[in-house]
Amino acid sequence: QVQLVESGGGLVQAGGSLRLSCAASGITFTISAMGWFRQPPGKPRELVASITSGGSASYADSVKGRFTISRDSDKNTVYLQMNSLKPEDTDVYLCHVRNQWNSEDFWGQGTQVTVSS
Repeated sequence: QVQLVESGGGLVQAGGSLRLSCAASGITFTISAMGWFRQPPGKPRELVASITSGGSASYADSVKGRFTISRDSDKNTVYLQMNSLKPEDTDVYLCHVRNQWNSEDFWGQGTQVTVSS
């Protein structure tokens, strides 16, 4: 059973930093990509950042230059370093893992990030 456990969320002032972590367990397949999404109220889930098994990273335009994604493949863990946070970054951040062989997606429960102005 795949489990994704996120940590690192919290309350921070605008301009501050947070580092999110997501540890995946129960992985019995090759992971093609790990990443972070967020889901603003009333809006579809949106990609924040993703990183492939080869280390190629992609970011939402709104976070480019401020967020950095990294991954420890040996530990099946993905990180999101968030700098220069803005109030509009406030959201629940969801960890994501994709199975390389059948493209099945797995999701964490989410961690709340709140940025005060």
